[in-house]
Amino acid sequence: MKSLANVSLLLAFLAALLWPATTTAQEKPYDSKALQTILIDARTGAVMFEKDADTAVPPASISKLMTMIMVFEALKANKITLDTEITISENAWRNGGSLSGGSTMYAEVNSQVKLGDLIKGVVVQSANDACIAIAEALAGSETAFASRMTSRARELGLATAEFRNATGLPDPEHKMSVRELSMLARYIIQNFPEYYKYYSIPEFTWNGITQKNRNPLLIDYPGADGMKTGYTKEAGYGLVGSATRSNRRLIMVIAGLTSLGDRQREAQSLLDWGFGQFREIGVYTKGDRVSKATVWGGTSRSVDLLASDDVVLSLSRKEQSVVEVKLSYVGPLIAPVKAGQKVGKIRFLIDGKDVADVDVEAASPIEAVESMWSRALDSLMIMAFGG
Repeated sequence: MKSLANVSLLLAFLAALLWPATTTAQEKPYDSKALQTILIDARTGAVMFEKDADTAVPPASISKLMTMIMVFEALKANKITLDTEITISENAWRNGGSLSGGSTMYAEVNSQVKLGDLIKGVVVQSANDACIAIAEALAGSETAFASRMTSRARELGLATAEFRNATGLPDPEHKMSVRELSMLARYIIQNFPEYYKYYSIPEFTWNGITQKNRNPLLIDYPGADGMKTGYTKEAGYGLVGSATRSNRRLIMVIAGLTSLGDRQREAQSLLDWGFGQFREIGVYTKGDRVSKATVWGGTSRSVDLLASDDVVLSLSRKEQSVVEVKLSYVGPLIAPVKAGQKVGKIRFLIDGKDVADVDVEAASPIEAVESMWSRALDSLMIMAFGG
């Protein structure tokens, strides 16, 4: 009988690759200049650093992450398409356009704008007119849309977030914590990769006016690809940012800074510190023997299994001590088996979550045998000892 074989492999090499006993500069506690801060590992959700992360504060335009979640979910549910044309109402034009003095994409009143362009306006230009127009199209009014935002936030596990508009413009009851903002960012990255790419667009032109993305990380920070800035007098300067290095993605949120320069420096400093907590470890080289599998009905009763590719993990000190490695394959293998035949997979897990995997393949060919007695013996061995 064939069954799924799960084998836990002992990674003895980790013991030889432990971090030095002395504390390096990168491992020292971080000192954030922001009033509220959080840094998380996007893959696991683990918090790497936090400061006053649960205080509900004015999020300014960063709350547009929730606005976009409402849009992305509507797109995924086929309630609307990127080509759907939305009217820029007088309300959207007057309270979110150039007359309002805030961020705008300069959409003309009563014009029809495709949703795809409005999304770019929101993500790249932080356009309030686009947000209001979207809210009116999806919910009938901005107030109704904001109520839906709050309800959906509760469903996503945000306990304190309150939305009173689609833009993040000042309202004493429009607040959320930096922890909740990191949760929204991670939700977008994990669930809407086809739309997350909007956050890395460097500039967008509408109505003959070109505006650059306001995220300072996109200018010169290696691996940065999103997400959203925010500023009001009440909120100060804030930023949700994300970047990747060595297949590790970090998400950071900072709030309450006093200048653009401070925001940029703090964002880069926090990410640098975060990435400094990881070390690249070469686990397997392509062709390394990782285990062996039982073969039924073949000229040999087992075959070596090889890693089909190089495996390099980026792990923190803590992760090195808790990472699990599991080999899974449907066994026993049935002859004939071809050399290079992919027969299973090695998975690397932290806290039960996959962080990497690699296919395993047969090292050599195993021909089938015709002898009934040999096959019978294999069957008895499998029943007695398993596959």
